[in-house]
Amino acid sequence: MRKVIAFVFCMAALFGGCKKDTPSDNNIGTMSSVVSGNQNTDSPEVRTGIIAEQILNGTDGEIHYSYYLPENYESGKSYPLVMTMPGYDRMWFGENSSGSNLDWNGFLAWTELDEEMIVVSAQLTDWGEKSARQAIELTEYFTENFSVNIDRIYAAGYSAGGETMSRAVSMRPDLYAAYLHGASQWDGTFDPVAENGVFVYIFMAENDEYYGSQRARDAYDGLHDAYLKAGVTEENMDDFIRLDIPDDDYFNSHGIYNYHGGGNIVFDNEEILKLIIQK
Repeated sequence: MRKVIAFVFCMAALFGGCKKDTPSDNNIGTMSSVVSGNQNTDSPEVRTGIIAEQILNGTDGEIHYSYYLPENYESGKSYPLVMTMPGYDRMWFGENSSGSNLDWNGFLAWTELDEEMIVVSAQLTDWGEKSARQAIELTEYFTENFSVNIDRIYAAGYSAGGETMSRAVSMRPDLYAAYLHGASQWDGTFDPVAENGVFVYIFMAENDEYYGSQRARDAYDGLHDAYLKAGVTEENMDDFIRLDIPDDDYFNSHGIYNYHGGGNIVFDNEEILKLIIQK
């Protein structure tokens, strides 16, 4: 992807979260191979499966997170990394909330793909710049301590987690190759994302009760304009940004009538997840 955008740039040279009143998420998935710890992981021990309730002593304070390593993880290989952030009701509110993101399909779905990858999900305490800095710090922690393919680092965020990750991706677009922005508003900037060729997939229900679909359209328009400015043509725009706004019938056909919480269904779409990790 970045080679493609670099080519586009060369050719061109020649020529706005989800807070406490958010509806609850729809939960899908079960845990397997779960190891709990709630320990300081400054010097991580390599264990496979789902490693639950870890703590990183970060620059902005403690970062509470869980992660997944493939069962056949080998330090001699390099693996794609997915950094995925849940919505408000799975954030960190103290010990009683610890591990509440572990049955979230936005975490589990990536672990069930055919390709082996490292998956990380944090329970942060806000959806602003602090959470974005923590998401970046946690990403860098994994690149420094695990066998991560630094050209294949991906981000995903739902609702409040999307507000966080839209900031993180725009603050460090060199770090992430693609980003899945689910049922959220865009709080980051646009130009750095386009200048670094980050692929963005935006998913929002037409009648999302919390945000409304216009915020998804606004995010698309902002990215679209930034990519045009970066030299991408309309013909190639789908290679860099996609906008997906299903109507009520799409959700109702899956038994979903809460459209904001129902936005989590994007993580059940294997075709979309594979599109992200192919970038």
